[in-house]
Amino acid sequence: MQIADVQDDIEKVLISHDQLEKRLDEVAAQISHDFAGDDDLLLIAVLKGAVNTITSISQKMSIPTPIDFMSISSYGRGTETSGVIKVRSDLTTDVRGRDVLICEDIIDTGVTLDWLRKELKRRGAKSVTIFTLLSKPSRRTVEVPVEYVGFEVPDEFVVGFGLDFNEKYRNLDCIAVLKPSVYEEDAA
Repeated sequence: MQIADVQDDIEKVLISHDQLEKRLDEVAAQISHDFAGDDDLLLIAVLKGAVNTITSISQKMSIPTPIDFMSISSYGRGTETSGVIKVRSDLTTDVRGRDVLICEDIIDTGVTLDWLRKELKRRGAKSVTIFTLLSKPSRRTVEVPVEYVGFEVPDEFVVGFGLDFNEKYRNLDCIAVLKPSVYEEDAA
């Protein structure tokens, strides 16, 4: 979906499709280099937001690697984290003895990702590395080690390329800032 289709809801484009593609190419090359020869690497995406990220990064990588998905959340319908982690759908792959690369769409407070990193280690992962397309460091309440970052973004409500507001805007081909009137109206 193009930005013109939802222009009335969007304040501005923060990261264009071309900028996303260029940065994903760079990160994929670095990951491929860092994990060259690693037959145990498993990519894990946190659903639903990271689907675009894991699909794009895995297609751009020069090393073969399986992918798996986990649905966890600390958000309800609103814009603020509840801080309570809920596992909605678990992995189908055993992570024991494997190197795991979590592919995340955005790190906000860090609460969910910190929980996931610890949970994968508890399950016996040999290592847990993190790639996030977007990082919002100004919102961090839990520091999480992140080896690969696509972009740092300001404390604005961003949508697109998998990121949503109430399940809308995920299919934008860029990262855009949602007008406050859209989510404030919904919260009222």
